[in-house]
Amino acid sequence: MQVQLELRRPGRGGPRPGAGRKRKPGAIRHDRRPEVSRHTPVHVSARVIGDVGRLRRRDACRAIRGAVATYIGRRDFRIVHVSIQSNHVHLIVEADHKRALANGMRAFLISSTRRLNALRGRTGVAFARYHAVPITGPRQARSALSYVLNNWRRHREDRAGAEARRATLDPYSTAVLFDGWATPSGRYEIPSWYEPMLVHAPRSWLLNEGWRKYPPLDPRERPGPLRSG
Repeated sequence: MQVQLELRRPGRGGPRPGAGRKRKPGAIRHDRRPEVSRHTPVHVSARVIGDVGRLRRRDACRAIRGAVATYIGRRDFRIVHVSIQSNHVHLIVEADHKRALANGMRAFLISSTRRLNALRGRTGVAFARYHAVPITGPRQARSALSYVLNNWRRHREDRAGAEARRATLDPYSTAVLFDGWATPSGRYEIPSWYEPMLVHAPRSWLLNEGWRKYPPLDPRERPGPLRSG
């Protein structure tokens, strides 16, 4: 009895190790792009790789401040708030659509990487990945603002030295520019070396009015897990 054999072309068909599109050297990893619009702000977190060093230093802060400043005047992607922690950065941004978010974050991380590398005398990527979460409701907006602007208290950076313990607001953030604190304006203790970051005023309803359905932010508030909705 004759048996007909199935012929297969070499190197074709089925999964195999190493198959698929190769990642370009220096590419920044990111999660699947979320659906966003100009009405939905986005909370973004980006973590650096180990040899970049601690970010809560004045020279690293100046480097990231310089990257943030390049976005003043950009229409489709706007950085509204920034919080620099020891090994990651939090941003609250507004983007007109998901492509604008992806392009804006890519450019921001590349600019930050170049500046940080110049400080550290290193080459290659500085940020391992970023994670983006759309803000879709007033309660979530209030929670995200508290989480970002008071994030130093979550990581106990407010206890890192006498200067930090005296400060009311995080000097490695845009907290001093925020107008929704429960403490009256002008009564904040901040270090003399503090330089405000050049960020956009919010345009979305959620960041301007929506979050105010809930109580003002307490400068001493230690944020817990983020809320949704």
